Amino acid sequence: MSLSSILSDAAIENAIKDCQAPDSFSHKKFFQLCGLSSKSPQEIKEVFNIIDGDNSGYIEESELKFFLQRFVPSARVLTDKETKSLLSAADNDSDGKIGAEEFQTMVLS
Repeated sequence: MSLSSILSDAAIENAIKDCQAPDSFSHKKFFQLCGLSSKSPQEIKEVFNIIDGDNSGYIEESELKFFLQRFVPSARVLTDKETKSLLSAADNDSDGKIGAEEFQTMVLS
């Protein structure tokens, strides 16, 4: 499964372009621009599984740093501030990682 089977390449490219500058990443805007916020819960779960690089069932902080590169390999790495912000936006149970349901809640909020 690849992201381009769920999201259009043009939408992904547009979302990546919008946050090229360091500290310009906004998860809400990114999910809207790439079209993820309008996808079904099953499609969001498929995207979660792609971002969960180690297949642990969670997206850890170390994986979040490379979040944009899961969409476009040449994209920049998130700054520490952006990574922590993304984690805190989704980590509802404060366990330091994002589960599939937490990810879906964040995407759809």
